Amino acid sequence: MGKDVIFVMQAAHFAAERHTGARRKGQRAAPYVNHVIEVAELVAGATGGDDPVLVAAALLHDVVEDGYGTFEEIEALFGSEVASVAREVTDDNSLPTAVRRRLQAEAIRGRSDRAKILRLADKTSNLRSLATDPPSSWSAPRRAEYRAFTQAVAEGCRGVCPALEALFDEALRQAEAVEAERGE
Repeated sequence: MGKDVIFVMQAAHFAAERHTGARRKGQRAAPYVNHVIEVAELVAGATGGDDPVLVAAALLHDVVEDGYGTFEEIEALFGSEVASVAREVTDDNSLPTAVRRRLQAEAIRGRSDRAKILRLADKTSNLRSLATDPPSSWSAPRRAEYRAFTQAVAEGCRGVCPALEALFDEALRQAEAVEAERGE
């Protein structure tokens, strides 16, 4: 157990260093590391704390996608399992957003259970942010499009972790309710 805690904290430290200065898109411009920590917390809860590899991958899941490191670096520091899970959920940012989203929703069905749990936790965190601190530049149609996208991704993750699916569903309901209150 002690070595697992050290391992996860090393991943948290690495993620915090790599995301230094990065901010979420909301008006509050929260530190980006808050997102990866929330995703890791959701993953830890979903697995009962029994999968430190997946928790570490959750902490590191955006490092490569956001240009703050490489899979080789993650593998050297945290092992091939962590790098593999992170790779499964990393999008190719050279592609247009619509293509990336379509590929993400299609590909998740064939990914590992670990990747599905991580992806569902990521989308849950994003929906929570959409409800509480949406990007100011996002119009109501763009927010609706994002919610629909997350639903498509979540459908490909169903059956792996019912408790996390319930948290996703609640986050989606909350985001929809906040949107209805906005009246846009």
